[in-house]
Formats: sequence, C-alpha cells, structure tokens
Amino acid sequence: MSTRLHALHAAGQSLWLDYIDRVMLSNGDLTRRIAEDALTGMTSNPTIFEKALAEGAAYDAQLATVDPALSDRDAFFVLASTDVRAACDAFRGVYETTAGVDGYVSLEVSPDLARDAASTVAEARRLWAIVDRPNLMIKVPGTVEGAEAIRTLIADGINVNVTLLFSIDAHARVIEAYIAGLEARAAAGLPVNNVASVASFFVSRVDSAIDKQLATIATTSDAPAEVLALQGKAAIANAKLAYRLFQASFSGARWSALSALGARVQRPLWASTSTKNPAFRDVLYVEELVGPDTVNTLPPATLEAFRDHGEVRQSVTENVADADRSLAALEARGVSLQAVTDVLLAEGLASFEQSFVTLLDGLSKKRAALAAPAN
Repeated sequence: MSTRLHALHAAGQSLWLDYIDRVMLSNGDLTRRIAEDALTGMTSNPTIFEKALAEGAAYDAQLATVDPALSDRDAFFVLASTDVRAACDAFRGVYETTAGVDGYVSLEVSPDLARDAASTVAEARRLWAIVDRPNLMIKVPGTVEGAEAIRTLIADGINVNVTLLFSIDAHARVIEAYIAGLEARAAAGLPVNNVASVASFFVSRVDSAIDKQLATIATTSDAPAEVLALQGKAAIANAKLAYRLFQASFSGARWSALSALGARVQRPLWASTSTKNPAFRDVLYVEELVGPDTVNTLPPATLEAFRDHGEVRQSVTENVADADRSLAALEARGVSLQAVTDVLLAEGLASFEQSFVTLLDGLSKKRAALAAPAN
C-alpha cells in the first residue's frame, strides 16, 4: 500500500488521476491504482484525449465501426464516452462506498462552446445521457457563460466539474452558480443530495506566468533579491485564498438550508499541480494545499513523485495572512494578479480548443485511413 498517498487521503484530500487512456482501462492498471493508491477519481481534458488518440492503435478497432456518416466531433465523443463510461464503472465501488462523495470521472464539453451558455447546456445534457452513469462529471469552463450553464446543469441534477478557474472572482461566480442551481432544484421539489460539483482551481500556471514577470522586474529593480524572493509564492497564496472563500461560502444560513436537505459542498479541486520550475520541489503544489474537502488531480509523474517522497500536513489553512501579504507585495511591485489570471484563462481556453482541433484533424485522417481499401 502507498502510505503517503493514503495519508493524503486521510487528511481529507481526495486524489484523482489527471489522465485517461484505453490501455490503462483494459490492462488492470486503473483497478490496481484504485486498490493500492487511494485513487478515488479521474479527470480528462482535450489535451489528454489528443495524446491518447494519437498514440498507437488502441482506438482503431472501435473507430472502424463508427458510422461514417457521423461528424468527426460526434465520432470523438463515441470514443471518449466509451472510455469515460468504463472508468466510471471502475470507480463505481468508490462512488457507492463514499455515498457519492467520490468516485467521479470527468468528460469535458467541446472547448469551442466556452462562450455559449445555451450550447454548453445542450451538449452537457447530451453527454450526460450518452455516458449514463451517476458518477460522471461534465466539465464546464469557468467563464461568465460557463457559470450560467452551471446553474442550469446543477438544477437539472447533472454533476459538474468547473474547469479553468484562476481568479478568486471567477471562483466566487461558480460557487454562486452552484448554490443557486441547488436552490432552484430544491424549489422544484427535487432532491439535492445526489448532485456533486468540484471547482477546479489551477495552480502552477499562475507561478509560471508571474515568476517570468518578476525575473524581468528584478533586472531593473534597486532590490532584485527582494523581487526574486516573491517567486513561487503567488500560486499557493492564490489557492489558499480560494480555499478561504470556499469555507466562507459554504457556511451560514443560506448554505445551512441546503445542507439540511443533504446538499454537498462544491469542493475545491487543485489542478495544474505538476511543478513547472525545476528549482522548486516536484510535489510543492500538493504538499502546500492539503486540507479537508479538497481534491488534487495529479498527472501520473506527480503522483509517483508524491508516492516516493511527498509529505502530508494540514497546509491549506496555514499562514493565510501571509498569502494576503504575498499578493499585496506582488501588486506593489507592479504585478497585477487579475491581469495575469485573465490572460491565463484566455490561454487555457485557446490551448484546449487547439488540442480539440488537432484531435479532430488526427481523427479525420485515421478514419480515412481505416476506411481505405487494402492494397
């Protein structure tokens, strides 16, 4: 048993794998990880599926049976929903033993719908019906339009993983959407104890962007050491303030009324937790954000690193006042966190959309090759 990973789980943090492919679903690897690594969920995104589909021939047999009249987009969702359905089944035991707290697998709506609430809702409903598993989560970007869609989907009883959250303002917006969706559902006389959501707050990308700015500022500063000392501070500080917002939002009379009906909190999920800067500890963004009612979604390499040398302590509530001071110090040096997070959201949306375009292009070529008569 992986004692470090189990200790993380015991501290109140669920461990989800930020990766999916057909091989691990069929060769026993996922089943082993669930049993041995305290793994309780899985996330996917267009970039992950792009890589999975591009490598090898694991999808060729099914792809050859897909109706050629289907668009490449619809053909992709046939493949993706098959994988996600199988993963949901693998995690069904976790879902049942945790009474629906854990055991979720995420499937994202098409990235090009990020600014279209109505189309996001329509596609989310379609994917929910196609996968047809209670432990599915539909991934929706945390844009303004996404928040509008989230409220509707939660009212529908569809589990939602809100993705691409970088700023506290965006986090507040999706918390409100979740609570309002539950309230609408309760007002309609529908149960709220069977709906779940996580808010995926991205971490390491914030440091990557801000640390570049600090390196530039240091070259012209009269106190370069003080400027450089701020590197590696912003992302964890930002996440700790997101957790503080979470605690404040899911307390008080408004939430108590929903909690009395069995509603679950919308847990913060720490995403982008692999360390990009080799000067930092490779498990930094796991160790510094441990706490109750949180999820950390890890790529395989970061999971293996934590298994080997990760340390667990209740860290997400430590030195929150210092987090405020760190972000104030950045602003004083001319670094606008709001400007950075705005750019990161735009870049994240563009990156996922480009991955989706590349994925569909590769899928189109593979479908053509499979349909071609053998020489």
